[in-house]
Amino acid sequence: MQQRREVLKQSLAVAGLLGATGLFPQFAWAAFNKSAFEAKTIADAVKAYGGAAPVESKSVTLTAPDIAENGAVVPMAAASTLPNVKHLLVLVEKNPNALVAKFDVTDAIEANVATRAKMGQTSDVYAVAITSDGKAHYAKKEVKVTLGGCGG
Repeated sequence: MQQRREVLKQSLAVAGLLGATGLFPQFAWAAFNKSAFEAKTIADAVKAYGGAAPVESKSVTLTAPDIAENGAVVPMAAASTLPNVKHLLVLVEKNPNALVAKFDVTDAIEANVATRAKMGQTSDVYAVAITSDGKAHYAKKEVKVTLGGCGG
C-alpha cells in the first residue's frame, strides 16, 4: 500500500512541475483551434477549418430533437455520405460560440458521429461536412429549447 501512495505522490509532483513550467498545457492544447471555437457565426467557424461558404446538401444529415426539454444536454448526431470528408462540425447558431464540436474523419471510418450540446435558447443547429477539397456542405434543423422542461 505504501508503494501505491508513493507512486501517486510522485505522479502528482511531476504533473505539477509540468503544469508550472508550461510544458504540459502546450501539448494538451496542441490540436485546439482557438479561432474556430471563438467564432460567433457559422461561416467563421467553417472558414477556420479551411471550408468554403457552406451549401445545403441532402448528403449531410442532422439528427436532433424537435423540442429539447433540458437545454443543458441536447443530443445531436451528424452524418454524411459525401466522399473524402475531412471534418464534421456541429454548430448552434445562437450560442455565444457557434462551434459545439469538431470531428476529424478519414476514409477508414464512417462519417457518422453523435454528441450532446448545451443550448441557451431556441436556435438553428447545423451539421457541416468539410471535404478534403475545401467544400462545405450542411444540414440544419431548428431545435426549440423549453424553459424549466415544462414544454412551454
